[in-house]
Amino acid sequence: MSRQNSKDLFDNTTMTFGEHLEELRIRLWRAIVGLVLVTCVTMYFGDQVMAIVRKPIEDALRARGKNLTGEDAKPFDAAKTWNTFWKWATGKAEPKPEAPPEVNPNSKTITVQINPSELLTALHDADPQRFPAPAEKPAPAAASTSPDAKDGEAPAAAEEKPVSLRLTAPEFAQWRGAVEQQQRPIVLTVQEGFMTWLKVSFVAGLVLSSPWVFYQGWLFVAAGLYPHERKYVHIYLPMSSLLFFGGAAFCFFGVFPFVLGFLLQFSEELKLQTQIRIADWIDFAVMLPLMFGISFQLPLVMLFLERLSIFEIKDFQEKRRISIFIITIISMILTPAEPYSMLMMMVPMIILYEFGIIICRWFPKPKPFGDEDEDEKKTTVATA
Repeated sequence: MSRQNSKDLFDNTTMTFGEHLEELRIRLWRAIVGLVLVTCVTMYFGDQVMAIVRKPIEDALRARGKNLTGEDAKPFDAAKTWNTFWKWATGKAEPKPEAPPEVNPNSKTITVQINPSELLTALHDADPQRFPAPAEKPAPAAASTSPDAKDGEAPAAAEEKPVSLRLTAPEFAQWRGAVEQQQRPIVLTVQEGFMTWLKVSFVAGLVLSSPWVFYQGWLFVAAGLYPHERKYVHIYLPMSSLLFFGGAAFCFFGVFPFVLGFLLQFSEELKLQTQIRIADWIDFAVMLPLMFGISFQLPLVMLFLERLSIFEIKDFQEKRRISIFIITIISMILTPAEPYSMLMMMVPMIILYEFGIIICRWFPKPKPFGDEDEDEKKTTVATA
């Protein structure tokens, strides 16, 4: 039998043990070089990376601060937030009104509004000889009558239009600084800020360089695989990277607002003051997107188990209810918040489970020895 038609799995094994070690050294060196280069870039843009990581918690603290001061004081409504996100995603979001121009760029100056009658009364009390007493307000009967008023109803009193006053004092800048500090994460030691900056830069570099690192690892493994097996990296590696980054981005931009809104509101109901330590927030902001990114690998895990003949496609279909129950339990454990965030992990994973069944059908399991059955049939026919 010729070497080309041989079915021996070890016919193409030509690399020695030393050559395997040399290949491993080359791949490790290239992976480390790529990781270092990307980490240097993330360290150069470390301030921007830190700002991106801090943005969800600072936005949540800022929104909670407005509620505590009475400005836009509304309870956290996850359904309304989801509707707003859906309108934005479908392009049906209402146009935002233009922000008013900044009147007081000086932090020592604030603008207050007061009714003219109250201002005149205060001036008259301070200097009666210089400022006359304000005229009395007209009686309700003499007030302007609304054209829509019905018979028998008292006419509405004319409303005063408040006037704006600018007040300047050094204490105003201190108050603003104190309010801004309450809306930022805190550090407990002098070196904690610098060490957190290094940690964020390294994690960002590791995440961004992970496709290159995985690719180098795959090239080392591919040295011992057949040519038809090596082609799978061009399909699975981009798909795995896309699912991982998609899950992490979905968690960062879609799940964090729900989780933080619920947890901060819960602390407020317990009459607790929330002060976020930056090191604890970084751990939380890294761990939860990592869990989402790993959980979004579900279709590839299903395909891998099907390739190993541990499960078949019909097993995935018949055990769908049990799988959904397991997905629900996992989502409940990984999302420490209200049911909305649990659903935001559970629903995508159920969809990915169905997608995993589809890709198992799209990529049928290859036979280890090629079309051996067809060769045997042709040999039997020729012999007969």
